[in-house]
This record gives sequence, structure tokens and C-alpha cells, in this order.
Amino acid sequence: MPILDTMFDSGTLHVLRADVQVLASRTGLDDHRIEDVVLAIHELAANAVHHGAGAGRLRIWNLAGALHCQVDDGRPAFDGPAAPGAGDGDGWATETESPSSPSAVSSWRATPGHGLWVVQQVADQLQVTSGAQGTRATVTFTLSPERQ
Repeated sequence: MPILDTMFDSGTLHVLRADVQVLASRTGLDDHRIEDVVLAIHELAANAVHHGAGAGRLRIWNLAGALHCQVDDGRPAFDGPAAPGAGDGDGWATETESPSSPSAVSSWRATPGHGLWVVQQVADQLQVTSGAQGTRATVTFTLSPERQ
């Protein structure tokens, strides 16, 4: 079950950032990593609003010593799996990205100066999936061992 499950649009991105900051601080991440989480989520949400249907959904899980943050672009009738990574092999094209990777396979371009490039720099892992149902981005931030 997600520790955060919320919808957003362009008018609520500031609320989304505040909610993510509060949640990330509760995990014991240091201030720098909290800023990384907030920045990554904001960039993914902004991409979802701009390139998707104008709205989106954020879900965050604390699983296996990491925060898994999943942003869906809000296309109509999009109801994704209950946990990050679920549903692979269901017709979605998947590309797993690390900070050293130059681009992602999706409608959300990852070139320097764009949101996904920034996310790749701050997250431990980025996975973008696209298909007929829309685009989903999942980022992972490893928690320190004493806070798992």
C-alpha cells in the first residue's frame, strides 16, 4: 500500500512538492536527499502535466530500503498496478535508466536541460514506461540502512 497516493495538476504542483517534502523528511533522508526527491517528483509531475492529459497521479512506497515514487501522466482510464514494477510484460515498452544514461524511451524526452535529465542526475534509478495507456515514470531513492 502506498504511503502517499495523490492526484495533481498544474494548479496543485506546489501542494505536491510540500507533501513530498514532508513525507521524505519522515523517512530520515538528509536535507540534500530530501531536496533531490522533491526536485525529481516536481520534474516528473511537470512533465506529466505538460506532455500528458494536464494532470497526473503520484504514488510513493517505502519498500526494501528505498522510496519508490511513481508518476502517471493522467491519461483517461489509466489505472496502473498496485506497486512499482508490477504489470511489466503487459504491452508497455520499458527502459530502465541510471544517472549515466543519456535518454529514456517515452514521449518524455531526456536531453540535457530537460526534466528527465535532471531526474537522472538526482535519483538512484529511473524507469520510464510508455504505452497506449500513457506514460509512467518510477524513480527510486535508497534510504540509509539505519532508517529502513
